[in-house]
Amino acid sequence: MSESRNSRRTFLVRAATAAVAIPLGIRLIDRPAFAQDLPKLPLDNPQAKALNYVESTEGLTHPNFKPGSDCANCQFWTGGDAEWGPCTLFPGHHVAAKGWCSAWARKAG
Repeated sequence: MSESRNSRRTFLVRAATAAVAIPLGIRLIDRPAFAQDLPKLPLDNPQAKALNYVESTEGLTHPNFKPGSDCANCQFWTGGDAEWGPCTLFPGHHVAAKGWCSAWARKAG
């Protein structure tokens, strides 16, 4: 009888260990993308097209464009001083700091 208790106890300990270790292992393998891993926003992206995104404001004639406005001074820009960085409007992509889209809003401060 003690032999069956040991194998039952061993099974339960191993099952509990696996129940904890497997989800943890999956989280380590399937890590979230870091900002430097993000691809540049393609100009043919449907949301980029809908918001008239451009990578450079040079020569831009959109009616809502105001000279001096670009992604780097927009409230949705989170890229700091980088040349390319994340924007909360285009999750999963980097946008150009010198770019612009029709959702541009002046950064507070």
